[in-house]
Amino acid sequence: AVASVDETAQNLTEACSRIEDVDMSEEMTAYTQYQVLVQAGVSMLSQANNQPQTILQMLQG
Repeated sequence: AVASVDETAQNLTEACSRIEDVDMSEEMTAYTQYQVLVQAGVSMLSQANNQPQTILQMLQG
């Protein structure tokens, strides 16, 4: 049980260290890039879903 508590404490210390060592500008750049890719993907899916409807409307009149 003591070993488990020691291991948990060590894991928490390592996690805190990783959080404190984060390069915020690098992480925000990566996050922004990811958001742009997600938005582009959503836009592409929306356009792909609209194409069959547009073609059907053109054929109907």
